Amino acid sequence: MMADSAPEEIAVIGNIDITSAELKNNIRNTMVEIDKGLLRKMEISVAEAEKRTGKNAVNMQETYTVYLIETRPVDTITEGVTPAPDSLWRRYSEFELLRNYLLVTYPFVVVAPLPEKRAEIVWHKLSADNMDPDFVERRRVGLENFLLRVACHPVLCNDKIFYMFLTEEKGWKEMVYDTGFQAKADSRLKAMNAAFRVKNPDKRFTELKHYSDELQTVLSQLLRVRARVADRLYGVYKVHGNYGRVFSEWSAIEKEMGDGLQSAGHHVDVYAASVDDILEEEEHYADQLKEYLFYTDALRAVCRKHELTQFELETAAQDLASKKQQKEELVTGTVRTFSLKGMTSKLFGQETAEQREAKLQALEQQIEEGEEAVKEKNKESDDFVKTAWEDIECFKEQKDRDLKEALISYAIMQISMCKKGIQVWTNAKECFNKM
Repeated sequence: MMADSAPEEIAVIGNIDITSAELKNNIRNTMVEIDKGLLRKMEISVAEAEKRTGKNAVNMQETYTVYLIETRPVDTITEGVTPAPDSLWRRYSEFELLRNYLLVTYPFVVVAPLPEKRAEIVWHKLSADNMDPDFVERRRVGLENFLLRVACHPVLCNDKIFYMFLTEEKGWKEMVYDTGFQAKADSRLKAMNAAFRVKNPDKRFTELKHYSDELQTVLSQLLRVRARVADRLYGVYKVHGNYGRVFSEWSAIEKEMGDGLQSAGHHVDVYAASVDDILEEEEHYADQLKEYLFYTDALRAVCRKHELTQFELETAAQDLASKKQQKEELVTGTVRTFSLKGMTSKLFGQETAEQREAKLQALEQQIEEGEEAVKEKNKESDDFVKTAWEDIECFKEQKDRDLKEALISYAIMQISMCKKGIQVWTNAKECFNKM
């Protein structure tokens, strides 16, 4: 099954296991604790990545990556028998389209972010090339994590478009565009206008917006510190390799000390070479932090939608108050504020009774419609606040649990790394004692 019909040259990217099975299971188990959602019925995975070459929409040659999504109905799995999964290929851009659709369709949901399209905040030995096999593999893990997040969400898991994304290779994009979600998307200018002009924002959303900004800053700084430490750590480990070289050269000129020096050098060489695997494992924890760095944008999107909803409510209420004031002025014949209509009446005379009655009837109709609009906007605002805040509370619990787990695991890894260093020099000491 192919993502594009153009002729392609295929080169499989190895499924490099950058995370332990235990860590992958922890991700799944954490989300299952929240709500199994679609996972009660279906197993979902992004099994592998594949590099392809073909022609794009403007008939130019390009190289890109596709990802194999595998699904398997849970009720078909019996003890000792696992049927072959259904599978299809998706490009990263299709994942982006799905997420944009979810953001617009469910503005009250903190939609899980996608992994980064290009590597950012990396230490100098890590490739920033988006076709690098290690980076593609980390992105594959991130895309699977995204699908599992959506599949576990109590609202998103029931979306028909999401289900089609997992199961229908052809016709999916047309189905998405037929929903008209792009026309529903609030323009950035409109959202900015609402943010500056809303008079009575919900204090909780204002605080959440500030928190998301601060969380983004803190996580960004943490990732930059980690990248600098990785650079230094890499240098320290590789310099240890010089010990091995020197001990080996020294052993060649010694008779009784030679074996001990040679053995000690071997231990230090192994230690120096281990840094590549250590830092590769560290990237998994960095990706977990990056997920929540990108989650801050999703939080702000919910806050912006609330500001827009509140602004529309305030605008409707203001229009209604204006109509009521016009009616009062028309009934009493007094103008409470300066207006062009008031000046016109003074210059050209008062309106006839018939004209006033017609205007009064029109205003009453507009007031009735305005009251209905305010009632509708009030309900819309209340519903949004209720559903959004419920989702935000669930997100907070998920965030605290995930980041706590990531930080503890990172600390355990650092402890293990230090113990390994101690063991290396303990072994070297024993080698020296035997000389």
